[in-house]
Amino acid sequence: MATNSHNPEPLTASNAAVVFVDNQVGLMTGIRDYSIAELKHNIVGLAKAARALDLPIVTTTTSSETLWGPAIPELQAALPGQSCIDRTTVNAWDDPRVEAAIRATGRNKLIFAGLSLEVCAAFPAMRAAREGFEAYVAVDACGTFDMTKRETGIVRLIQSGVVTADASSLMIEILGDNASPKAPEVYTALGMDWSILVSQVRESAAA
Repeated sequence: MATNSHNPEPLTASNAAVVFVDNQVGLMTGIRDYSIAELKHNIVGLAKAARALDLPIVTTTTSSETLWGPAIPELQAALPGQSCIDRTTVNAWDDPRVEAAIRATGRNKLIFAGLSLEVCAAFPAMRAAREGFEAYVAVDACGTFDMTKRETGIVRLIQSGVVTADASSLMIEILGDNASPKAPEVYTALGMDWSILVSQVRESAAA
């Protein structure tokens, strides 16, 4: 099947990995383009759905002891036992340990989520695209410090060949089949109660 940077082949559980970059307590306090509650909900939903789909996950923080503090507790709770690479480089990809961890997933499609969108998520995503990976940014699981940064960051990502999408759409694309035994857990992780969804579908079919 032919593919291009504007319409890549579908994400699947066998070709995708998720990279969480700098979802840290200190950075979260400066977010101004999203409500903190909604942003945390989206980050945690992405993490839990990725776990439910058995996707490889890489997490990294920057200068956690001197600048921005640890990863937010909600993300740590969603990913128990997940190791986190703390670094000093601005671009996560420039840390050899992070690059090695990403490459070790063996996946060619990388989904990034981070604080801030235009730096912490965008820089490694753009680098991944230059390195031959298909890079995605889950923009609703990323936050930043004002709307100008958000809007120009998304434009720059698109100009660089990075796919931008919401986290739920990416995870549901990977799920692929609502008959999968993983579907209830995935939808619940994303804040879509499975029993309610099934009920709505049945009511619609009976109407």
